[in-house]
Amino acid sequence: MSRLVVDSSVAIKWFVAEDDSEDALRFRNRHQLVAPDLLVAECVNAFWKKARRGELTAEEAVLACQSLARTGVVLQDMSELAATAGTMAIAFDHPAYDCFFLALSAAERLPYVTSDLRFVRKLRAANFLEADVMTLAEAAALPA
Repeated sequence: MSRLVVDSSVAIKWFVAEDDSEDALRFRNRHQLVAPDLLVAECVNAFWKKARRGELTAEEAVLACQSLARTGVVLQDMSELAATAGTMAIAFDHPAYDCFFLALSAAERLPYVTSDLRFVRKLRAANFLEADVMTLAEAAALPA
């Protein structure tokens, strides 16, 4: 079982039906996942937004928030990642929130999995070599 860093763009798909939710669920069950504790805040915010837009009921959003603790994702304190995440955000001209996940990936030398294809393209174009960056589809194809 591989250890991988996962971000909230993937974790949200475990609770909300989206095009690649099936890949996200299959991926979750076959790997040990790690994330900065920022994952919780980002997911809860996304569930709130989806409830506000009518994509989830209030009850579904609250249930998703409660279910986060049972996903098995190992949460790491994000405070020690701040300087690296800030440096990466400036270097890639990309929101710092995403860079916390990337910083954890680089620090732990673990592959980083995201469904944010724009970020993946940006990192690949910059020839980012500090961590292996994978799309959700690529990660879902990995052997268990």
